[in-house]
Amino acid sequence: MPALACDVIVKIVTLFLVFMVVLAMFGRLRFPGQKRLDAARCPRCGRFRLGRSRCACGTNNGGDKGG
Repeated sequence: MPALACDVIVKIVTLFLVFMVVLAMFGRLRFPGQKRLDAARCPRCGRFRLGRSRCACGTNNGGDKGG
């Protein structure tokens, strides 16, 4: 018996919703090294800090205002 157009549309929509749920699950995953990347940001402006020098906004590692 041939499938009706309505049945095909329902299957396509169902598969699309399942695919979106799977993508949402992968989007919530925390990748290894994420905490380390967050710790490398300046607490004041949010830019990445390279090395131990001051940030371009003038803060030091602890977030105090440098002069």
